[in-house]
Amino acid sequence: MMESATGLTVDELAARAGVTVRTIRFYSTRGLLPPPEIGPRRVGRYGPDHLSRLALIEELQHQGMTLSAIERYLQQLPPDLSAQDLAIHRALVAGWIPDQAEDMTRAQLERRAGRELAEGDLDRLAAMNVLVRTDDPLVFQVDPGLLHLGTRLLDVPIALETILAARGVVIEHTRSAARELSRLFKDEVGEPYRDGGPDPDDVARLKSLSAHMQPMVVQALVTAFQRSMKEELREWFGGREA
Repeated sequence: MMESATGLTVDELAARAGVTVRTIRFYSTRGLLPPPEIGPRRVGRYGPDHLSRLALIEELQHQGMTLSAIERYLQQLPPDLSAQDLAIHRALVAGWIPDQAEDMTRAQLERRAGRELAEGDLDRLAAMNVLVRTDDPLVFQVDPGLLHLGTRLLDVPIALETILAARGVVIEHTRSAARELSRLFKDEVGEPYRDGGPDPDDVARLKSLSAHMQPMVVQALVTAFQRSMKEELREWFGGREA
C-alpha cells in the first residue's frame, strides 16, 4: 500500500489531488489552504482536510468564482471543519450537476488514490459509483470528486454485497424523493406540457424555481439523513449516545 492520506508530502498531495505542486504552494500563499504540519527534517505533511479543501476549491472554480471570491468564501467557513464536512460542503456547492468523469489508466488511478488497488478494491469503488469500467480493462472512467472519499472507505469493513444493497436503497429513495419534488415544482408553476406543447413561460419559471430550490433541497436531505441516522444509532445502542 502506498502512502495514506495522512502524512502526505507536497508532491504526494499534488498527485492525489490532480494538481501541480506549484498550484498548492500558490493556494497556500493566498491562504486558501491551511499550513501543513512540520515533521522531521522540517518536511511539511498534509492530510485528508487538505485533499477535501482542494476538491472544494476546484468545485468553486467550476462554478465561476475568482480566487479572491473563493478566498472570501473559505474565510466564512468554520475553521474546524473536518474532511468529511468539507466533502459534504462541496457536494452542496456542486448542486445537482454531475461531475465530468475522467478517463484514467490503472496506474493513474492508483497514483490519485495513493495506493495499489486490487480487483476487489476496483469492484467496491465501482459499487460506490466512484468509477466505471470500460472495454479496456486498464482504463476507467473516474469521478475525481468521489475518488479520495471512496478510497478511504476501502478500509471500512463492509462487504461488497452490503455496499451494493445500500446503493440500491439510496437510488430507490432518492428517485422517489426527486419524483415527488418535481411534482410539487410543477404544481407550483403550472404544468408546462399541456395543450399539445410546452408553454415557454411555464418552462422558464419551472427552471428558475428548480435552480433556486435544488441547493436547499440537497442541504435539507443531507441534514434530515444525518438526524435520522443519529436516531437509528440511538435506538440501536439502546438509548445511549451515538
